[in-house]
Amino acid sequence: MKQVAEQKIRRLQAVYGVFHALRRDRRGVGAVEFAIVAPLLIMTYLGAFELSVGFTVAGKTARAASAVADVVAQQSEVNKAFLTNVSNVAKSILEPYGNVNYTLKITGIEVSGTNEGTVIWSRDQAGGVPYTVNSKVTLPGQFTANKSFVIRTELTVPHELMLYAPSLQATSKTIDLSKTAYFHSRLAQSIKCTDC
Repeated sequence: MKQVAEQKIRRLQAVYGVFHALRRDRRGVGAVEFAIVAPLLIMTYLGAFELSVGFTVAGKTARAASAVADVVAQQSEVNKAFLTNVSNVAKSILEPYGNVNYTLKITGIEVSGTNEGTVIWSRDQAGGVPYTVNSKVTLPGQFTANKSFVIRTELTVPHELMLYAPSLQATSKTIDLSKTAYFHSRLAQSIKCTDC
């Protein structure tokens, strides 16, 4: 019986010695730390990349909406062909991130009262009429002057997330980046659309 107890004690000491030796051994610590930290660093890098691309596309969306409104505001009159072709301005600014499914609405608004206007004409990038003529719209606070004409452009660009991870509970891999720009007419009291 004493021998059996001594054997158990020796086995326990051997097991304890192995665990004690493992605890003192530091050879694999760097590999374990790398295995823990590397995925976090990679996710941080890729997330920062995705954010920078998103901010770039958002900036290009804002510049494209403003540029289109500015070009139209410099005209004394427009027509369907001009309004259809002016969408190429937005397309060229959005390159190389441009999406063929973007939505561009250009609206001529006659300001009739404080922050209130009437739609005179409107066109979208597909040649449709997004707003009915003579419908009332509300304008931002800086448009308080009566008897003025405002060009409003609304640009929406669907931005596809390149690093979409469905396991992270994201509901969509595409987000819509949009910008609305307003410009007063420059050359005429009212910009007429001859064939809208």
